[in-house]
Amino acid sequence: MDTMNIDDYLAQGGVLTSPDNVPARYRGELLRLMASFVDSELAASAGFAASINFAPGIKERIAASRITLEKADHAERVLNVMADFGTDTDRYQAMHDWASRVERDASLDAARRDGDMRLSVFHYPLSSWDDAVVMNVLMGLATQVQLTELTRLSYAPLAEVFREIAPRERRHMELGIEGIEKLATGGDKARLRELIAYWRPRVAATFGSLNSSRFETLSRFGLRRTPNETLLSRWQQDLDALLDRLGLN
Repeated sequence: MDTMNIDDYLAQGGVLTSPDNVPARYRGELLRLMASFVDSELAASAGFAASINFAPGIKERIAASRITLEKADHAERVLNVMADFGTDTDRYQAMHDWASRVERDASLDAARRDGDMRLSVFHYPLSSWDDAVVMNVLMGLATQVQLTELTRLSYAPLAEVFREIAPRERRHMELGIEGIEKLATGGDKARLRELIAYWRPRVAATFGSLNSSRFETLSRFGLRRTPNETLLSRWQQDLDALLDRLGLN
């Protein structure tokens, strides 16, 4: 009986279920994807932890605390999958100062650091409650778009983790939208627009390079399905629809 080449199997929509049958290049790309997610969630958790004391009331404090806790939990879940590939999880968690941040006006290039795989947006500090809410809304909408890719990737154990994570990430976004609706109703809309203008290009950068040369490889492995520019466009449409509704565009 003929045996299909594993690259052909993946290209035709096949899934893998164990580190034992993962090709070397696939393994490298999968670990890179997981590291970026783990580092981003740990950095996001640290950032929202710092914003808890910005909260204007108990409800908001609880929301920030919930996001802080659950993002750390999401990082741990994906790190457990990395452990199946031999990652030393204890050492990994201590590799970086997840609360470290660059200056607010630092360039995106300055925000990227060797070995730290967090998305560049998580190198920037949160300066106030309004700032934290705006960042959470814009990044929350981006995460929803990006999770459409992660929940369908070809390494089944990781895809299942992302499917478990997705509803809680959606709730984080919804908490942010509740917060910005409240701020837009009773607050300074001009200030909110300034914060949106600050975070928008930084969140847009999380979608990666347009016309990425790596997309073809990732697509062939079943680790990506939709080009960066398409995902970016979806996020922009979702964000503009929300901002139009709130009178913030």
